[in-house]
Amino acid sequence: MYISITKTTHPGTLLPSDQLGFGIHYTDHMFIMDYSDEKGWYDPRIVPFQNISLSPAACVFHYGAEVFEGLKAYRRPDGEVQLFRPWDNMERMKNSAIRLGLPVVPPEDALEAVKALVKVDERWVPSDPGTSLYIRPFLYGTDAKLGLHGVHTAQFIIILSPVGSYFDNGMEPVKIIVETEDVRAIRGGTGEAKCGGNYGASNRAGERAFANGYSQVLWLDGVEHKYVEEGGGMNVVFKINGRIITPMLTGSILPGVTRRSCLQLFEDWGMPVEERLISVDELFEAAANGTLEEAMCVGTAAVICPIGELTYEGKAYTINNFQTGPLAQKLYDTLTGIQWGTQPDPHGWTCKV
Repeated sequence: MYISITKTTHPGTLLPSDQLGFGIHYTDHMFIMDYSDEKGWYDPRIVPFQNISLSPAACVFHYGAEVFEGLKAYRRPDGEVQLFRPWDNMERMKNSAIRLGLPVVPPEDALEAVKALVKVDERWVPSDPGTSLYIRPFLYGTDAKLGLHGVHTAQFIIILSPVGSYFDNGMEPVKIIVETEDVRAIRGGTGEAKCGGNYGASNRAGERAFANGYSQVLWLDGVEHKYVEEGGGMNVVFKINGRIITPMLTGSILPGVTRRSCLQLFEDWGMPVEERLISVDELFEAAANGTLEEAMCVGTAAVICPIGELTYEGKAYTINNFQTGPLAQKLYDTLTGIQWGTQPDPHGWTCKV
């Protein structure tokens, strides 16, 4: 795939690490590629970061025709830049596009575009501990017709953002409340796709939780409101009485790349894992009797986020004395070590840009 490159005439400056935040600042360039039924995908290009011009009638605004991904580039100790399992993100974006009825960007082309853009803006990859370059590919329908219809024209864009920690308090444990009113997804819906509609529908519960001092919500299944599914934007893992338990992928849970990596590490360490349904009653019985040893959210943005307190129906339970547990710390140290190139990569998860 030939990608044309137009460099900016006004290059920006990478801010100090303590001013980065998450997803606030952007690099000099972006990738754009267009689609039509007649041409297929065409005109792949890297251009200066700029606003997008769309018709007010574009179907992305009216019918939620949009999917996205999130991955990172990391600065190695030797100064080179590498990605972590990017092919898995591109494959998931393909599956999300199929579910939303959007034209599929071939995963190999999407990955080539990611690498090309990161290479152009390589100087924006920070090097301080805990920092990285967040990569946001997204795909949306542009048909300017208000009638309900399939997508016939689209755009695929990638933007980059140098970031620090996802949460203000870094890897310190957080408080989470079980959401009992709103529903994130049901089987047969779009829960296993990474699309904006899932997150838009989650905003009310998330804001309600935040206003009451919680960092995220813990979602229950949408049918029985009985089984634990995932955190506000991350998968969840529990250690109960020495056993690792994580909700099984039922079709309403996002198949996280970090989740998959954690499962492989558990296998490497000889720790049996149960991927199964876990009821909220089972979880809170374990919290009440002290057998819930650790709980954590796992995802690309924060990597590992220990849960220090869980609240359900007005009752709050502290987990591991509100301390980061040894399993969460080991997962974080191992994953980030592989991602930043300070530990061996036995599974071939990384690739240099």
